[in-house]
Amino acid sequence: MNRRIIASTAVIAIALSACTTTGAPANPIEARWVGQSAGKFFAKYSPPISDTPTGSTTLYNWRGGYQRIKLQNGRTANVSCAAQLTVDADYNIRSIRITADRQGARGPSYCEELLTQE
Repeated sequence: MNRRIIASTAVIAIALSACTTTGAPANPIEARWVGQSAGKFFAKYSPPISDTPTGSTTLYNWRGGYQRIKLQNGRTANVSCAAQLTVDADYNIRSIRITADRQGARGPSYCEELLTQE
């Protein structure tokens, strides 16, 4: 009897381990851009400053969004955003990692304010 329970439990555990779910995007920037064309991103925000092929993907380094903004405390600041985009062979964005960010006009992330605009 115990062997049957253990065997049944093992079979169920193996079957369930094959099931996966798609994880939610890690942040609003990824929610906006992952799966979109890198060409659309670069056309909207400026071309990348460098690219590195990494097997079946390409890693693009990008910097843009240079502006002078007014912060919530009334001061002004020169801001920009920098990111690394991982792009697949079909030129679709697979991930975005922010590498440099500043305080935004409405919150803690200028990159989020810039890159989540429609």
